[in-house]
Amino acid sequence: MSTDQVVSVNPLFARPGETRAVERYRIPVDSMLPETAYEIVHDEIMLDGNARLNLATFVGTWMDEYATRLYTEAFDKNVIDKDEYPQTAEIEDRCWKMLADLWHAPDPRGTIGTSTVGSSEACMLAGLALKRRWQQARRKAGKNTDRPNLVMSSAVQVVWEKFCNYWDIEPRCVPLSEEHRTLDGHDLASYVDEHTIGVVAILGVTYTGMYEPVAEIAAALDRIQRDTGLDVPVHVDGASGGMIAPFLQPDLVWDFRLERVHSINTSGHKYGLVYPGLGWVVWRTAELLPEDLVFKVSYLGGEMPTFALNFSRPGAQVLLQYYQFLRLGATGYHEVQKASQHVAMYLAREIGGLGPFELWNDGSDIPVFAWRLRPGHTGAWTLYDLSERLRLKGWQVPAYPLPDGLSDITVQRIVVRNGLGMDLARSLMDDIREAVGYLDRLRSPLPDEPQMSGFHH
Repeated sequence: MSTDQVVSVNPLFARPGETRAVERYRIPVDSMLPETAYEIVHDEIMLDGNARLNLATFVGTWMDEYATRLYTEAFDKNVIDKDEYPQTAEIEDRCWKMLADLWHAPDPRGTIGTSTVGSSEACMLAGLALKRRWQQARRKAGKNTDRPNLVMSSAVQVVWEKFCNYWDIEPRCVPLSEEHRTLDGHDLASYVDEHTIGVVAILGVTYTGMYEPVAEIAAALDRIQRDTGLDVPVHVDGASGGMIAPFLQPDLVWDFRLERVHSINTSGHKYGLVYPGLGWVVWRTAELLPEDLVFKVSYLGGEMPTFALNFSRPGAQVLLQYYQFLRLGATGYHEVQKASQHVAMYLAREIGGLGPFELWNDGSDIPVFAWRLRPGHTGAWTLYDLSERLRLKGWQVPAYPLPDGLSDITVQRIVVRNGLGMDLARSLMDDIREAVGYLDRLRSPLPDEPQMSGFHH
């Protein structure tokens, strides 16, 4: 038999030169076969949690096989390089104009928007536009541009803290309370002044999933303008709700129907139903994005505006968003989001019906809800213990304290995404009931004894 007919039958990790441990923190000196390198990485990621059982993340974890096929055909596209990939640039343009229309922009084709890596970059861009417009207005009026501030709820996502830190803006966080569980316009005049670049309203608070009432916030700012002359714009952080409210609560006025709303962001990779790595930001009208923030790029013999923090970014997710818009349409998005809401409200009812728990909200805004331990139910265990107990079954259901104003309250939260069907939800409820029964059998500590728990807090 010639040597070219010999087939190696060595098991994968028994091949000569590949029986050693892999160097973890240095690039190896020698090469290895591609299938071996693949298997090493493949085996490593088996240790990650099951994405379908991760009820902590808002990020999408499932797309259909046609989306996966399209994804593999577009790995190499850089969406920022509009000259090299003009059709991807055209599709990006279509997508944000579709969103502008969905969010009731006065002239969807005449406004401006962009894709981003995620909602965090989208928030940064929207915040920069608010700051630059405020600076321009102050200079035009012959006033200083010192000490800009941004008003928001204490429950904002950490990206807004980053934005204020990175761009030297004072964050003015309105604390929550049992009476005011979201930023709702109450006492807003105490936080707004001539140095306020804008107010952030959240359509789907990360901690609980609740909508902040954008129309009430805008109305409060209208009253402030009548009293003081201050014209303060609103940015809506619709990371989740921007792709829920138009389909499940179409009569809710939160978007560009409110003239005070200057910009909106959303996450394509959350309820936009795309794999991770995509956000969007759109302005109500083109003039609300200051011209000096936009760079002109040569595009098919003309110029294409671009506004981004990154200058190399995958284009595949943009194409996946367009695919979903075509594939699902408004009817399909309604059906998918309604199914998630149905599961969320089922779980909320079931959990709220268990003795130890009191619902904070019921999942009727975005398909997210939170609950707390009923006061006086037990001194033997906490929601952190329940979280650890559920993790033994593979479920990731986080527990954490609420933000400033309510930080003495611990809640637990479930995020329902496309992929968590009713059968899985029933299995989750079985595991929650079993965990509660186990924890309730732990004896309560005597008054003079320290609280004991079998689980790590």
